[in-house]
Amino acid sequence: MFPARILAGAPLALVALALSGCSSHWGCTDTTAERGEAGVSVQVEDTSGRPLGVTAEVVDWRLEPHPQVPSEGDQVHFHYRFDGADEISGPAVDACAVDEERVALGCQTVYSSEAFGPDGVLTGDDWLAVEHPEQVAGVLLIPNDQSYDGRTCEQDIKDGGGPHPPEPAGMGDQL
Repeated sequence: MFPARILAGAPLALVALALSGCSSHWGCTDTTAERGEAGVSVQVEDTSGRPLGVTAEVVDWRLEPHPQVPSEGDQVHFHYRFDGADEISGPAVDACAVDEERVALGCQTVYSSEAFGPDGVLTGDDWLAVEHPEQVAGVLLIPNDQSYDGRTCEQDIKDGGGPHPPEPAGMGDQL
């Protein structure tokens, strides 16, 4: 038979194992945020859909050859602004060139940390290469903060899991 001291200490050992994450992987869950409504100007949202206090906006865009590869023809050159973002570790959003039906023709992530400006208003520009530039009707931003690169349960059963941004938008997505 087991001594009473061993039986009395068993619950404490189980609690210690559970708190250390060694007991099982049942507590690790991944959730993916819903994609927010794209727009020319958006309130950037965290992975729970709450506003971060940052506005991202497409200031203007035009079709023109990229100066480094003019032989590739017209690309979408757009200017954007982040208002209220942190200069070092601020958010990132997807920018997409869309046609008249808001179908994405090409997308990429733009980072507030790559923009410049005083007083929390950061501006930048970037290029989107699309197969048919003549179909571009606008450039939209998707409000979900893409800067969070959390580990998934599959990557790290002990420390992974939690909310994650939606998959980045891609060509053909309806925005």
